[in-house]
Amino acid sequence: MKVSKLYGMLQPNESETAAVRAVFFIDPTKKIRLIMYYPLNVGRNMDEILRALEALQTSDEHKVAMPLDWKKGDKVIVSPPKTLDELNERIKDDSLEKVDWYLAKKEI
Repeated sequence: MKVSKLYGMLQPNESETAAVRAVFFIDPTKKIRLIMYYPLNVGRNMDEILRALEALQTSDEHKVAMPLDWKKGDKVIVSPPKTLDELNERIKDDSLEKVDWYLAKKEI
């Protein structure tokens, strides 16, 4: 692929010749899944970049969501019940940590 021009993304009040650093996670279907922007005066955090990647991969594999500050090995959030039957199944499921009728976590 030939590139005739290269464009950078500029933050307000930054140098017109210095690009903001960004991290893009693009999945195999070429869908952008996450974007992290860093101004030039802030270093990137590789631990956070890897944590976000693991969260996306875990979420895709297990169809779950991640709570605040999730790290690999922590409990994950399961989808809320959509019907009364699903709610009754959730109530009976002792493998779940039930925060309330809507929010539940589990180990994977």
